[in-house]
Parts: sequence; C-alpha cells; structure tokens
Amino acid sequence: MYRTHNCGELCKKDLGKEVILSGWIQKKRNLGSLCFIDIRDYFGITQLIFSKKLVNEKFPLVEKEFLIKIKGKVVERSSVNYNIPTGKIEVLVSKLEILNSSLPIPFTIENKTDGNEKIRMIYRYLDIRRNPMKNNLIIRHLISLETRNFLSKNGFLEIETPILINPTPEGARSFIVPYRKNIRKYYALAQSPQLFKQLLMIGGIDKYFQIAKCFRDEDSRSNRQIEFTQIDCEMSFVEVNDILFFFENFIKHLFKKIKNIQLESFPCISYDDSIKIYGTDSPDIRFGMPFIELTDLVQKKNISFLKEQKSVIGMKCHNQINISKLKEIKCGNVFWIKNSLNKMLFSSNPDLFNNKIVKIFISFFQTNPGDCLFISYGEEQESREKLKKIRSEIINFLNSENTKIFKPIWIKDLPLFEWDTKYKKYKSVHHPFTCPKEEDIHFLEKYPEKIKSKSYDLIINGVEIGSGSIRIHKKSIQNLIFKHLGLSKNEIESKFGFFIEALEYGTPPHGGIAFGLDRLISILEGNNDIKNFIAFPKNNYGKDMMTKAPSYLE
Repeated sequence: MYRTHNCGELCKKDLGKEVILSGWIQKKRNLGSLCFIDIRDYFGITQLIFSKKLVNEKFPLVEKEFLIKIKGKVVERSSVNYNIPTGKIEVLVSKLEILNSSLPIPFTIENKTDGNEKIRMIYRYLDIRRNPMKNNLIIRHLISLETRNFLSKNGFLEIETPILINPTPEGARSFIVPYRKNIRKYYALAQSPQLFKQLLMIGGIDKYFQIAKCFRDEDSRSNRQIEFTQIDCEMSFVEVNDILFFFENFIKHLFKKIKNIQLESFPCISYDDSIKIYGTDSPDIRFGMPFIELTDLVQKKNISFLKEQKSVIGMKCHNQINISKLKEIKCGNVFWIKNSLNKMLFSSNPDLFNNKIVKIFISFFQTNPGDCLFISYGEEQESREKLKKIRSEIINFLNSENTKIFKPIWIKDLPLFEWDTKYKKYKSVHHPFTCPKEEDIHFLEKYPEKIKSKSYDLIINGVEIGSGSIRIHKKSIQNLIFKHLGLSKNEIESKFGFFIEALEYGTPPHGGIAFGLDRLISILEGNNDIKNFIAFPKNNYGKDMMTKAPSYLE
C-alpha cells in the first residue's frame, strides 16, 4: 500500500491514527533537536516530524523532490499553519522509504518560482507540480466539464469531426501532412471543423458541439498558439438573435458556475459603430471612454485652427492617470485638457488655445475635477487611429487594478469581404461560408465591399473570445461568394464539389459559433498568456521546448 490518505486531507479528527503517505519532498528542515519534511502530492502538503534515530538513518539521504513513502502517527502540531488545510496536525514518522530519487531541480517548485518561462517550458512536467499550474489545469477541466453538461442538457450532441482533411481557405495557412501511400498527395490539419459541422446540419443533426483541436500555421503570441482548442457549436433553424441569446446565457452560466460572477446583459453593437465609437472591432468597454465627433462643434463655435481639419474627435477619461507616461500624445495632431480642481491644464502650444476654447470643450464634455479630455484631429482614419492608441494605453494602465471586472460585448454585422492588397483580390473577413445580410445581397454582383454579413464576435475586456455567423445554405449564393474570392469553376469543383452538391439536398438555415477555450480560461483567471493554461504548449516560435519539436525527418 502506497498510502492510506493523501497529503491534503488529514486533520484533528485523525489524531492518533497510523497512516501511510506518499509524495514528493517540498521542504526539508534540520533544526538540530527537531527535523521536518513537508511532503507534497496532488492534493496538498503535510508536515512530517522525525525522531532522532530516523534522522540519523534516513534524513541525510533525501533531498527536495525525492519521492518518498512514510508510515507514522498523526499528532497535534504545536505551531499551527493556517495557510494549509493540514496545518493543525503533523505526522510523527516511524518508517521512511525512498520510492525514487531526483536530480537537483532546475527551479524551485513553489507558487512563486525562480524559473523563467523558457526553463519552465523545458521542464514542463516539473512546472505542473506547482500549484498555479496544477490549478490552471483543474480550472480548464471544470470549464470543459461544465461546457459538456450545459450543452448536453440543452439538446446539443457531441460529435468528433476529422482532423486530417483537404486544405480550405479559412484565412490562415494550413499545416500539411504527406501521405505515405501517395507521395504526391497531402492532408491538411483542420483549422476548424467548419465544413463538417455544416454537413452535420445538412445531415439532420439539430444541435452539435465539440471541444475541438485546431491547427493554424501562423505566428504565436501570448493569446495565440499554432495548436489550440475551441468550443465549437452549430444549430439548425436559427437566426442571429437566437445564437446571441443562447450563448450569452452559456457564457453567463460558466462565469457564475466557475467564478460565482453574475455578468450583466451583453450590449450588442454593429461593427461600424464599434469602429466609430472605440476605434476597434475588439473594444474593452470596462472604462467607457467612447469617441465623440467634434467636427460640428468646432464649426459651430468657430474654433479657427480646428475648422480646417477634416476630422476632430474627442474622448473623456474619468480615471486618474499619469498623462506624461502616454507615448501617443507626443505624436502630433493630439492635445489634452485636464480639469484639475478648477485649474485647467492643456498640452500643445499655448498660443493655439485660450481659456475660452478650453471652456468650450470642458462644458461640452461636462467634465468633473480629475477628468481628462483627449482631442485628435486630421484625416478621418489617422485621427481615429491615434485616439484608439491613446485609449489602449490608458486601458493598459488601468487593467492591472481591474482584472476582476468583466464586460462582454457582441460585435455584429461585420463586412463580408476585405481587400487583400498583396494579392489584389477580396478575402473573407470570417470565412467563405458566412451568409450576407439579405438587404445587401444585391451588392454581390458589382459592389461586394459594401456587403455586411450575418456575423458576430464576442469580446470580453478587449479580447475576442468567440466568433461565428449564420451560414450560407443556398448553392447560388455560395458560388457567388467563391467567385468573388477569385476561385475558378474548376477550383470550386475540386475543393468544394462535395459541399456544393450537399447544399442541393434540402440544406436547412443554420449558424454557429466557436469560443477559444484557452482564451476564455485566461480571461477568467486574469492572465493574458494562454500558455499558462495549456499542459504542454509551444513557445512563441511554435517550438516545443521540452521535446524539441519540430525536428528533421530521418
């Protein structure tokens, strides 16, 4: 028997019991008359105390991270440790057995370790022994479990789809897998289950989900990996509002169940309004700071210097910030005004502004002491871009103190196409199977850039967590989309012939969404690096530091 109890469960009701524990040595302390070891397993830590005889026999032979098995008696601890569940007892050891030794550890197995990211990724199996990493994986398990329970109870069927597929144009490069039996043919690793989940809807499956592995050959970042996991969902006979309503409740359920956080209703705005109000399609709305058009005010109040500008945009910040640390205010065509206990301070050349002009802006924005205004002017796109960067800088300063605040927002009606300047052709903003809005279908033939799609993104605290759309369910429209993407009839037939044919067999209206599981967990835990929530991640260069993958073929 390796253990009668685990290292996290013994307490005062177990006093006097003879127990067997197995685990790794967390700490070792020799105080002369008394010697202690903290033994650790998956469940927690228990303090061991040793008699003089056992100290002389075994204590010198063991070191940190040695795996040991002990037998002993549970006794009351003289100095209580309130930081651990077992802090009121200790085990007086009568027998110690070394189950396995350990090399000297490359970094401390502590909550706050001295190991940098590179060394912890090389020895990932040791990093997982630390409580923060272990707890991250537990949270991941709980979210996956709760996802399965919630969707299953609401009529969703979990179905696995292929990983080895033909390449499809989904916006990123595919990983290619050669096939041994035909050296000229290749598979691609699935970027998403997109086509297969649509085929399931054609097959009469009403609601589908999958916690799916996806692969995209693109640059890694803190919130992106080349191999990642998404909660993939599809539903038949739905429109946009059906999807938004159901999955808003899904996200609210996860936050309540996992973190006991009750989210407010999610606002929903169009892509165009998001760009206009926040300068981005992924806005962080926790701190407000919407953009306000000031061009009409400037004309009405005859502010001569700004009247010449094509665009004047302003933003009010309620939070106390150190303006001198904002880099973007030094880039030109931007000035700020601060309402500081009735003393007005403003940047830029004082000769350009007087108290009258300052008071116009202060009055228009209805500022209070401590508020700060930022005004950007010039060309429409450039002035909005500058203000967006200032807003992002401010949010970065405020973010560290507001990691427990969550403000989701739906962004819908994204453009169907965007122009690819490199290849001089249109490409899909979401993917080629996204349905255009009915009122914009007449633009398909001649003005594809004007088309809005039945699409939606879920943004939480400035991070895209989910993305989806209503799908095309008619062959004629799907062929037109392929045409605008520059695909010839032969290419459509060779790449999508099976799918085009399937659309002719009574395809129901359908739509879905996919949530990035790794990103969702990182948002919940207030940690922007998704590597911390993946058991064995790649680094930012797509390399596995532990196994050295990828490697050369022999």
